[in-house]
Amino acid sequence: MGFEDTIRKIFFRKPKNALEGGADGNKPAVPEKVSVRCDKCRAILISSELDNNMKVCPKCGYHFKIGARERLIALCDDGEFTEMFADVVAESGDDFPGYAQKLDKARAESGEIEGVIAGVGKINGIYTAMFAIDYRFIMGSMGYAVGERITRIFEYATLHRYPVVGFALSGGARMQEGITSLMQMAKTSAAVGRHNDAGLLYISVLTNPTTGGVSASFAFLGDIIVAEPDALIGFAGPRVIEQTTRQKLPAGFQRAEFLQQKGYVDLIVKRGDMKSKLGEIIALHTGGND
Repeated sequence: MGFEDTIRKIFFRKPKNALEGGADGNKPAVPEKVSVRCDKCRAILISSELDNNMKVCPKCGYHFKIGARERLIALCDDGEFTEMFADVVAESGDDFPGYAQKLDKARAESGEIEGVIAGVGKINGIYTAMFAIDYRFIMGSMGYAVGERITRIFEYATLHRYPVVGFALSGGARMQEGITSLMQMAKTSAAVGRHNDAGLLYISVLTNPTTGGVSASFAFLGDIIVAEPDALIGFAGPRVIEQTTRQKLPAGFQRAEFLQQKGYVDLIVKRGDMKSKLGEIIALHTGGND
């Protein structure tokens, strides 16, 4: 055996039973990813440490996307969140080729049955209605079920005189549902309007990205607009705008910090400070614990 063959055998051999199946022919489970690279600073991060830091890079503060349920549980006192309207789901999608399969894939990947989670919990002792869109479900697109759940949680909050906290994240309307998806813009906006007419507080939290029909409806109707750092916020994306206007956009255009400078965003709040800041605002507007 030559030198090259010896090196190849030592360094490139497969560990026994690591890739091949065992005696029973079954492949061993692949271990979960133990590290991840930050999209912004490119640092290699330990996955468990990133999870413990609410998926915020400890090196540069970059906010990774986070699941809707995880976000709401972190917001509620003692993690006690009561989900509502879970029976509202999208139709089978038989009218649009491939939509049913896309729904099945989104449900398998996200572990959720729809793209938004809504319910009630306490924030610093104050009952609050809340919802969050999940990026893993067809990129948080808004179809019938998403719009209906958001509408119902606003109606519930209006009836019980609860403030609302909503976390927006979306690539826009769910085109597979056609005009039905666009109707959700008007429906959710009307529900927000009735909640506002009742003199109740709505805090809208814009996360990365908040675009399309979501940004053009309930996301920008909050009494107070909060954003996570560096979140992409707007109707059309910057590339589309540049191609349409044939103009170079300013640095940081459509990022949360840029929008705050222009008066479209009231506060930029880091994820780790979100519960305390929202609790402070809610207590100020409601007069304290219920």
